[in-house]
Amino acid sequence: MTPLTVLEYLFLWTLAYSFVGWVYESIVVSIQERRPVNRGFLNGPICPIYGVGAVGAAVILEPLRNPVLLFLVGALCATVLEYLTSWAMEKLFDARWWDYSQYRFNINGRVCLLGAVIFGTFSVVIVHWVQPLVWRLTVAVPLPAVHAAAAVCAVLLCTDIAVTLSGMSGFMARVERFGRMAGRYGDAARAAVGGYAARAGESFGAGREAVGSAMEGAFRTISRGPQSSLERLRDAANQIFTRQQRRMFSAFPEFTSLDHRDVIAQLHEAFAGARRDGDGAIDEETGGEARSDGPHRDAGERRA
Repeated sequence: MTPLTVLEYLFLWTLAYSFVGWVYESIVVSIQERRPVNRGFLNGPICPIYGVGAVGAAVILEPLRNPVLLFLVGALCATVLEYLTSWAMEKLFDARWWDYSQYRFNINGRVCLLGAVIFGTFSVVIVHWVQPLVWRLTVAVPLPAVHAAAAVCAVLLCTDIAVTLSGMSGFMARVERFGRMAGRYGDAARAAVGGYAARAGESFGAGREAVGSAMEGAFRTISRGPQSSLERLRDAANQIFTRQQRRMFSAFPEFTSLDHRDVIAQLHEAFAGARRDGDGAIDEETGGEARSDGPHRDAGERRA
């Protein structure tokens, strides 16, 4: 077997495991979000971190026949890979794509004990059962078909990477632009309640009641306009962000930015509100909006 053929096998195995990882991630996140989620940073149905981890385990850890040792080493290696991937993507895009802060025994929200246990279990299953089957299936494929499949997949993968990176270019500059636009809506709401707050002076209870009434009235005023403030934010997001960037908010519900956390939260709420209400819903395939005449909900209402 030539070195080129070995590389082709490794590449195709990586893509196959990446697809399985994409299916796993999409199912888990879809259950958590109670809606279909096309998980993955790339546009194609793959999560490369799973492919790299699985093939690495199959090749590097294959000599480890002790299941306990294999579990521990696999869990450690996969955790290190996930941590480095999270760190690299944060440095590259100035954003956090997943966050395990809500899980116990996590490290900087990048990795957690539960994930390590899952990856360790996958390592044992892959090395002892899955990869031997994959090997028997792939060596049965004629070499010309292997060469052709590897070449076509390489072209498709490189194209996907180029399209994804191009679509994500200037992302944080667009976030800042959206933040300034959203701030103008907030300034309008604060101006509407300013007079009430200034006159609510005799007691804490009276002041609180007056400001609360003012906020409610201001929201009703904005909502009765040609467009609600939430609709305006959706329209602004559709105009500012590329299709690729809008898809990221759907694919990564926990996506955030350490420097623009509040703005990212507003974007998540705008897109989640569209999906929840069926009003101005974002079409993930076309990037457009599908409007309905249904009633508007409070922009601050959170997903159940």
